[in-house]
Parts: sequence; C-alpha cells; structure tokens
Amino acid sequence: MPKKTITILGAGPAGLTAAIVLQKAGYQAQVYEKNRDVGRVFYGDLQGLENWSEERDVLEEFQALGLAINFDCTPFSALTVFNGEKKWPFTSSRPGFYLIRRGAMAGSLDQGLKEQALAAGAAIFFEQHRNPAQADIVATGPLVRHRFAIDKGIVFKTSLPDAAYGLVNDQAAYKGYAYLLFAKGYGCLCTVLFDNFSEVNRCLTETEQIFRKFVDFDMEDPKPVGGMGGFLLAPVFEKDQHMLVGEAAGLQDMLWGFGIRSAVISGALAAHSIINTTSYAESARSRFIGKQKAGLVNRYLWERLGRNNYSRIMDRIDRSGDHRKFFQDFYNLNLLHRLAYPFAFHSLKKRYNLVAEDER
Repeated sequence: MPKKTITILGAGPAGLTAAIVLQKAGYQAQVYEKNRDVGRVFYGDLQGLENWSEERDVLEEFQALGLAINFDCTPFSALTVFNGEKKWPFTSSRPGFYLIRRGAMAGSLDQGLKEQALAAGAAIFFEQHRNPAQADIVATGPLVRHRFAIDKGIVFKTSLPDAAYGLVNDQAAYKGYAYLLFAKGYGCLCTVLFDNFSEVNRCLTETEQIFRKFVDFDMEDPKPVGGMGGFLLAPVFEKDQHMLVGEAAGLQDMLWGFGIRSAVISGALAAHSIINTTSYAESARSRFIGKQKAGLVNRYLWERLGRNNYSRIMDRIDRSGDHRKFFQDFYNLNLLHRLAYPFAFHSLKKRYNLVAEDER
C-alpha cells in the first residue's frame, strides 16, 4: 500500500533533507520552490558548515541521516583572526568547520541535495507557489521581519592555496565579523553586520583594505554576493497544522550566523516525526532551544565585551588551549548562559525583534 504524499515548501537544505529522508522511508515528497532552480538566492558564496557545536562530526551526522556528501566540502582546522592591529591563530585537532559553496552551480550544497532528492524519487516543482496552509512542511528560508544580520561580499577566482581568515573590527563589520576564504582556487570576501545595515557598502570597502594589509591575494572575475539571517528566541516549529524547519522556524546561530547544520537537522526531524508519528515540536525543542538561548547570551557577551575591537575576547579564546572545545562549550547552554540570560534577553529583545508577532 503506497504511503501518503507529503508537501514541502522550499527547496533549501532543510526542505530537501526532509524530502530525501521521507522518500527513503517510502513516502512521496512533493517540493515546491518559487525560484527556477535550487540555490538561486546565492551566487557561489563560500559558507561555513560549523563543526564545533557538537562532539559528533557534522559530515558523520549528515551521513547517519541518509545524506551523501556529494558536494564540494573542504575541511579547515585553522583560522587566523585579525582585528586590524593584532592577529590570533586558532587551531583544532580536527576540522573546526567545512567550507561549502552555495548556489545553482555544480558542486554546491544546494545542487548536491537536489540530485539526492531527485534520485530518491522526490518531485520538485520549480517556479510554483503554494499557500503554507496547504503544506505539511514549510522550509521557505529567513524571516525577513526578524532579520538580525546581513552580509555582503565578493566571490572570485584566485591562485592562493586553501586558507581561512577572520576579521573582528567594528569599522569593517559592525558588531559582527568579516572573512576572507580560499578553497580550491576560489575566494570569498565578505562582511557581516549585526547593526547599522546602511553602512554595509562602506564596511565591505574597509574590510578589503584591512585584509590587504595582512594577506597578499589576487582576485579574478569578481562577483557580488550577499544575504541575511533571521532569528527567533522561541522558534515556531508548528503553525496551522504544518511544521516549520530551518530559518522558517527562526533557527539560527545568533553569535555568527551559522545555520546550515540546524537547517538540515530540523528537516530530518520533521521527516522522522511523520515517519514515526511523533511530535516534531517536542524533538525540535529538545535539540534547539538550549542552543537558541546560548546564542542569545553569546551575542550579548560579544557586544558587551567587544571593546578595543574584541581583543579581550580573542585573548580569552586564545588562552583556552583547545579552541574547538571552547566553542563547543559556548554553543551549548551552560551555567554562565543561565545566569546571564535574563540580562541578555532584556538588553537585546527590542533591537533584534526576537519574538514572533503572536507571542508579543
């Protein structure tokens, strides 16, 4: 007896993961995507797939969900961070993050997941809109009303070997960070702002000028890239009989905006809740609410302790010895987070629009 058809809105990592998991369990997944292909909101951006928030390697976790690593994925165990005057080399005994490409081109995460979904038998309907009320799973991306960060940058070809550099400097990335990444002959220069969004063009210019003081890099065939992130302190996992996953639910890392891992996991959790007839909201809350609260406190501490272009914070991380372990502790709710949470919530609630409209 054939199993039921599941309707999914959005063909990003969360929606495609849900489709892959459902298809492999015998369901028929129908994915509706408003753009003409997956990844059309990206233009070859290099993004980080974080590997520090959990003890388990993120690629192992993806494979355990039934996903294949059929996309370009470059491991990095070292990151050099500047603040314009000083530098800090951070290292890890295993990859701290993986660099992946986003977009409609071959080798991107988006195209890789699309290929897997189609191979599993999912149906993807491009340039088609559906009312969320008609969907089982909504995976439509960032919450514009709850935008907390924007990024703007350039991707380009380069002759430099693989390397990763970060920049913490409020003149170049207000309350955020900037980065310069090289992977397999491809480069990406971006700034990420958490306030003063109108300054993003000036900040990008400043970012390039500062990086060129420390890194001699060539740039061929540059193209603009950019995006945004949306965050809810209390993510909305279910609404009007459908499940919300990824950034459509408000899932994000409020410290630095690493959301791909949580998007994929949430898509898988939604699929498993259908397969096993369990509560998606309960499993998602168990997995993500502690991290959302930790992220809010991390953002609060980052802004409170960011004097002298974050030297104090960088020095503290540098002294930790095991840099990956330091970040793992700070991405999971600990005693410091619990103590600081009331202050962080009061300080950041209004400016970052953290709460869904129906919870005000």
